[in-house]
Amino acid sequence: MDDLQQLPDDFSSVLAVVAHPDDLEYGASAAIATWVDAGKTVTYMLVTRGEAGIDGIDPETCGPLREAEQRAAAACVGVEVVEFLDHRDGVIEASIELRRDLSAAIRRHRPEVVLTINHRDTWGGSSWNSADHRNTGVSLIDAVGDAGNRWIFTELERAGLQPWNGVKHVLVAGSPNATHAVEVGAGVERAIASLEAHATYLDALGGDMADARAFVTGQVERTGERFGGRPAVSFEVIG
Repeated sequence: MDDLQQLPDDFSSVLAVVAHPDDLEYGASAAIATWVDAGKTVTYMLVTRGEAGIDGIDPETCGPLREAEQRAAAACVGVEVVEFLDHRDGVIEASIELRRDLSAAIRRHRPEVVLTINHRDTWGGSSWNSADHRNTGVSLIDAVGDAGNRWIFTELERAGLQPWNGVKHVLVAGSPNATHAVEVGAGVERAIASLEAHATYLDALGGDMADARAFVTGQVERTGERFGGRPAVSFEVIG
């Protein structure tokens, strides 16, 4: 059943905000590669450095390692700007502080699209989503409104960050409530390479999710079954 609509193409800049290194590579990087090919500007913003993500590596060692892997992953799909907010991995809160940080990022980068990954309670079914993903997504959606209101976080305007009301869409990759999709055939190989760039993390993870090629190709093919048989990445569109 083809029930996903074509994602609007009325944007030229994207700010992708997620909790951890690897979050984008497990859902959206094939679309990002496709957008970069089309001349769109994509910037990555990571709320943490993923320092609590590998059981056998202490956070002081893990954080810089995962940052380096994330920068390499971004380069695979043509993304040059990768920034980190340095909130603590594993304990992200949907807080005023995070909203302020994300509002500042939106005002600074002035994107037309803001992208995150699934912030819903589950991935669809019984698989519970992590608090870091949920709290990042909710805070980001709130921050889009905050970024356009000069009377919220007035210190940002005093610091030279003018309000920005130019966000047309919030896109949520991996959402169980997906409504739209983008064809990504030309971006699949680079998406696989971008996930493979998280080599230390994948080695520690093991199992099916450590097989980058199988994961990415399986994902875009399953989505394609709902999008005219074309390999695709799906999104919930908010706004």
